[in-house]
Amino acid sequence: MEIPQLEAFLEAADRGSFRRAADALFLSQPSVSARIQALEDEVGVPLFHRTARGVRLTDMGRIFLPFAQRSIETLRRGKEVLESVRQASAGMLNMATARVIGTYVLPEVLREFRELYPETNLHIKVGRSADVLQMVLDEEVQVGLARYMQHPDIDALHLYDEEAVLVVHPSHPFAEGGGVTMFQVAQEPLIVYDPGDPGSAYFQFINRVSRNARVTPKVQMNLDSVGAAKNMVELGLGISFLPRSAVRREQESGLLVLVPLAEVEPVRLPTYVLLRRGQQHSPTVRSFLRLLQGIYKVEIPAALEDG
Repeated sequence: MEIPQLEAFLEAADRGSFRRAADALFLSQPSVSARIQALEDEVGVPLFHRTARGVRLTDMGRIFLPFAQRSIETLRRGKEVLESVRQASAGMLNMATARVIGTYVLPEVLREFRELYPETNLHIKVGRSADVLQMVLDEEVQVGLARYMQHPDIDALHLYDEEAVLVVHPSHPFAEGGGVTMFQVAQEPLIVYDPGDPGSAYFQFINRVSRNARVTPKVQMNLDSVGAAKNMVELGLGISFLPRSAVRREQESGLLVLVPLAEVEPVRLPTYVLLRRGQQHSPTVRSFLRLLQGIYKVEIPAALEDG
C-alpha cells in the first residue's frame, strides 16, 4: 500500500470523480484509475462504484475512508515534526481557542510567543469550547484552549480561573456603590451571551447562582458574543455577567462599572489547555507549553511535555 494510492483514493472519494481527482493531483485520469485499482487489488475489495456520472464509495470504501485519512494525516504530522527539529525554533502551531479566550487573553500570549519564536507559523481556529474539544479529538489542531471540557482521550491542563463579574452602565443604580443580591439582579433585564451553548461553564454558572438564590433571572436578550453583550450594557439596555478579562478596558475607561455580588462566592470559569492523550508533541508545541507554564505558573507534567 503506497502513499500515492491513498492520496488518489481520498481525492476521488472527496470529489466523486476520477477525472476531478486527477486534475487535483496534476495527473492523468488513467494514472489515478491505475492507483486506485492497485489499492483495491491489495485490500481485496472494491472501494468505488463506477458509473457514467462519476464514482461513489462502496460500503467497504466508507469503512476504509477514515483509516486512509488518518494515515495521511499522521504522515503529514510526522513531516512537520521533522521539519521543526531541522529548523530548531521554526515550525507550525495549529491551535483552536474558545471565542472569549481567543479575543481577550490569547493575543498577549501569542505576542510573547512570536517574540521568542518569530519564524513559527501560527494557525488559529475559533469556536465554542465544545468545538475546540472536538477539533483536538479529531487532531485538526495540536493544542486547544477552552473552558473545562472532560473527555477520556484528552489531557486537560488547568491554566487559570476566569472570574465572571456583574457589569452595569455607569448611570445604573447598582453603580452607586456596595454589593447587590441575586434577588435584586433578578428584578433587572439581564443580557446573556452564547445562548447556543447551554452546557457551557457560563450557563452552568448562571443557573447555579440563580438556583441557589431561588430566583429566576429576567433574561431580556440572548446574544451570540461577549462584544454584543457589552455594547447593549453600554447603551443602558440591561445588566450582564461577563468575563473579567473581557471588560477590563471598559472598566478602566469608565464605560462599564463592576458591581460586587453579595452573598455569592466569586464565580470562576476554569480555563484549560487541551491536548490529545498519547499524542507526540512537536518541539513547537512543547515550546508553547513551556511559555504557558511561565505565564500562569503551572506545572507541565513531563509526560505531556515529552510526549
